[in-house]
Amino acid sequence: MKSWKLRGSIALALGLPFAVSAQNTPQPTDEEISEEIVVTAQKRATSLQDVPFSVAALTNQDLKESGAENIVDIARNVPGLYVADLGPGQSQVAIRGISAGQVIRDQPGVKESVGIYLDESPISIALFTPDLDLYDLDRIEVLRGPQGTLFGAGSTSGTVRYITAQPNVGESGGSADFTLKSVTDGEVGGDLRGAFNLGLGEKAAMRVVGYYSDLPGFIDSYYPGRDVIEDVNGGSRTGGRLAFRIEAGDRAVITPRLVYQKLETDGYPRIDAYNLLGNPFTTTEPAVDPGERGQVTQLEEGLTDEFFMTDLKLDFEIGEDLGLTSVTTYIDRSIEVVRDASQLTGSVTKSPIGLSDDDARLDSTLYDRTDLQSFSQELRLGSSGEGPFQWIAGVFYQQSDRKYGQTLPTPGYDALIGAPSDLFNAPPDTPFYSRLSYDFSQFAVFGEATYRFSPQWQLTAGLRYYDFDEDRLLTFAGVFADPAIYTDLPGQTTSDGFSPRVILAFNPTKDVQFSAQVSRGFRLGGINDPLNEGLCQPADLATFSGFPTFDDEEVLNYELGAKTRLADGRVTLNASVFMTEVDGLQAVVDVGSCSSRVVLNADAQSTGAEVELFVRPNESWDFGLSATLANGEVTDSFVNAVSGEPVGGIRDGNRLPTSPELQAVGTVAYNWAFGSAYESYVRLTWQYVGSSYTQLADQEDGFGFISNAPGAPAGSAALIDLGNVDGNPATPAIDPLTVAFDPELPAYDIANLRWGVRGERWEGSLFVNNVLDERAFLSVDRERGRRARVGYLTNMPRTYGVSFRWNF
Repeated sequence: MKSWKLRGSIALALGLPFAVSAQNTPQPTDEEISEEIVVTAQKRATSLQDVPFSVAALTNQDLKESGAENIVDIARNVPGLYVADLGPGQSQVAIRGISAGQVIRDQPGVKESVGIYLDESPISIALFTPDLDLYDLDRIEVLRGPQGTLFGAGSTSGTVRYITAQPNVGESGGSADFTLKSVTDGEVGGDLRGAFNLGLGEKAAMRVVGYYSDLPGFIDSYYPGRDVIEDVNGGSRTGGRLAFRIEAGDRAVITPRLVYQKLETDGYPRIDAYNLLGNPFTTTEPAVDPGERGQVTQLEEGLTDEFFMTDLKLDFEIGEDLGLTSVTTYIDRSIEVVRDASQLTGSVTKSPIGLSDDDARLDSTLYDRTDLQSFSQELRLGSSGEGPFQWIAGVFYQQSDRKYGQTLPTPGYDALIGAPSDLFNAPPDTPFYSRLSYDFSQFAVFGEATYRFSPQWQLTAGLRYYDFDEDRLLTFAGVFADPAIYTDLPGQTTSDGFSPRVILAFNPTKDVQFSAQVSRGFRLGGINDPLNEGLCQPADLATFSGFPTFDDEEVLNYELGAKTRLADGRVTLNASVFMTEVDGLQAVVDVGSCSSRVVLNADAQSTGAEVELFVRPNESWDFGLSATLANGEVTDSFVNAVSGEPVGGIRDGNRLPTSPELQAVGTVAYNWAFGSAYESYVRLTWQYVGSSYTQLADQEDGFGFISNAPGAPAGSAALIDLGNVDGNPATPAIDPLTVAFDPELPAYDIANLRWGVRGERWEGSLFVNNVLDERAFLSVDRERGRRARVGYLTNMPRTYGVSFRWNF
């Protein structure tokens, strides 16, 4: 017996045309190799290699053999898909370099730039992309490039779709999976997951999935005068899905489903480079050095994310060549982010309030709470025959209600400043308090058609009209808020427009396709929060006032692509080049001293190329290599009318942030058999991620300055490089120095190694993830414009593990 499932899964990870068979299948013939993977990237079943734009598909077998458990792991297998991993439940996704910067937790008005779907239900929220477990999926589809015509708002650079395994009528069986893992200098964790399909007569079936994951921590907490607390960023993920399939007659299928997940973490994977409350740059005791994977906290942190979704899909056949589909989705989600804000509150207490070091060390916890209810309805009609003309048309409606608030309880603060919080309309000992409610509605009409006017040529054209409205009601209170005290302050923004797509495809042979397309995507605008004027320095107040809203972000993409198979399917090569123009890039800008953030619009462009290559020279070896090169940059400066300098790093020529110029993935696998009963494989996956920036402003001169040391102006001899600290400057422990560091996030390599053995009904594997124990800097993390804290979000260290799966 020869193993070829692994070869197929590598090819699929690169978007290549190999099918995965049942277990214990003999070496395939060339005809079997040429079988196509079917995807629904155009909202109809299409062979992967026939889709006339760039799509990557990872099957359930891919996910098992690569050990992928979340969207971060997916990105390690799909170049062009980049995830800034800010910790479980806080991933930020970008495709092809289109990104305006890291979205911060307290920016609820910012929309997502990559659409995330669970089957056909939209589930994405800007920063809080649901960190769903990937067990029992059929496949994952990554659609590169704007997908505004069929998938609407938030798909400016692409769309990611989790396609779950569906209930199978007439079949009963399932699987169970156990994984145990140990993190270097961290905790032991693991996963217990299972799925079961039950046939309910001849016309119905049920599928149930359940899982529990113990997420190991690896970040230690330091604080002056206290023992080190180890592994503070652990957590757990618990959830499941319950789906039914009911065949109502010969022409109707009803698929109701329930999805639930609860994610809890005890902290965040943050490395502190500088913290107001303790850092290695002071001589006054106690100085604190958090080391390579440490942070300075005096209070517990963590996230709780409870996600519930129910959806109902109805499929009807109307006549011989017409189908009607209805997708109804309701989501109820609750998120609480708890942060140790002692250094933030202490920074304000020191300046501008001007109190002592001891006063600045009060315990201060910041609670960010989000409560979201969303309803969406899509109804579409489309052709279902085999003729040369295929079309789809539909309507989409979405209504979302989102409540967001921050509370900063700081015991003893009223007595400290000599004024009660209720004087500022806030609860007792609460220097900042906010409540925001958003009422969002969206309506769209869309359609797309493909006409094959000869065996070699086909034309696809689509258009979407959208209209949305957003209303916000805001209350800011507390001594840190605006002195005017905003109470029930209204805000509103509306927009409408069109999103077209045209694709021309040419197939000179059955194994070669060339395509050219023009497509548009859009990201809805929003409402900026008012500045905390009481904390703002005059220069910041003058620069960033007067931006109550921000406009839509519109992306226009020009692309040429080629897909080809050679040597009877043993070599597959896909490539594309693109140029993407961004009108109204929603640039996230940190308003320094105000402890506020605003979104400003700018123009940008991203040009690049993708290549995917898979080679199977013989029955045992498989090689895959794919890469994306994307050069994204601002094309017009946003200039301050007073100073004449660009604002927030929006300078012509600055690189687009949170996305590297070069990403590459390489895979090597060796396969062999044990007689006729067992097969084995060894798989090495390597990911290269180039350098990047977290925000546009990080590229400006003097970015790293935190504040002045006593008597030392910025740029003086008191400047210290965080990457190479020499000397021992004397300054009070609580006072920040004039400290600088290089904000460019360096390139990194992640290598994963896996050895697996499988029998007829079982599979076991040993793995080492992050073989080289790379410490990657994924984004810069800051508080109050780096005055209170600056550090990095980082990845998991080297991890050893064992996994076992049983199919029954």
